[in-house]
Amino acid sequence: MDFTLQKYKELLETLRDEGYSFQTFEEFIKSPNDKVVVLRHDVDRRAINATWLGKIEQLLGLKGSYYFRIVPESNRKDVIDEIVAMGHEVGYHYEDLGMAKGNFEKAFKNYQKNLAYFRTYYPVTTICMHGSPENSIDNRQLWEKYNYKENGIIAEPYFDVDYDEVFYITDTGRAWNKKSVILRDKVQTKIEIPIKSIDHMMALIKQGKLPDKLIISTHPHRWFNVGALWFNELIMQNIKNVVKAVLVKYRK
Repeated sequence: MDFTLQKYKELLETLRDEGYSFQTFEEFIKSPNDKVVVLRHDVDRRAINATWLGKIEQLLGLKGSYYFRIVPESNRKDVIDEIVAMGHEVGYHYEDLGMAKGNFEKAFKNYQKNLAYFRTYYPVTTICMHGSPENSIDNRQLWEKYNYKENGIIAEPYFDVDYDEVFYITDTGRAWNKKSVILRDKVQTKIEIPIKSIDHMMALIKQGKLPDKLIISTHPHRWFNVGALWFNELIMQNIKNVVKAVLVKYRK
């Protein structure tokens, strides 16, 4: 079954066993390994789940990159402290332009304040856009007026990666690169490799059919042990996907 903690552990073990190294996004930007995977986690809500994935990675001797929103359902001091203590990277999952309803000046001031806040936990050098499907504003538009590569920021994954060289895999919509329900979590790439499930992904890895450089983007709130919470997420996401599919068609 996809989106279980056990399957996540199996995926990481498969990648490791097939010769992939693991880098945080910060490490990858500074000096990418030849055969490498970046584990990017967008902590949108239910922040406690991030610690579950973080512990699996720590158990295997790996590090991931965790991007926290400023909102209460993501911004939990105990969780961020635990993620940092496990040796993972922390970044800012910004949504300031959307929250400021398109007011660029207000958004940038809030961005600077929020970045400084997250730096009280970790020396943040990378940021990542949060794309709320219910908000029509693309938070990346903030950088049409301002420069994010100031004040120690070295990279943003939607701008600073060549996705013709790096295969981007995302669990948006509780699926894998499912274009029909992806509003903003997508990249320009020539690489087209359909992925049906984690088992399928692991088979492709074992067969050597995935590129040597991967970024796997997950949302921790989707991942549980099998039980009531797992089934609830499955049902709720299926409902959301109907709405997202309509939005995708409408915004085209």
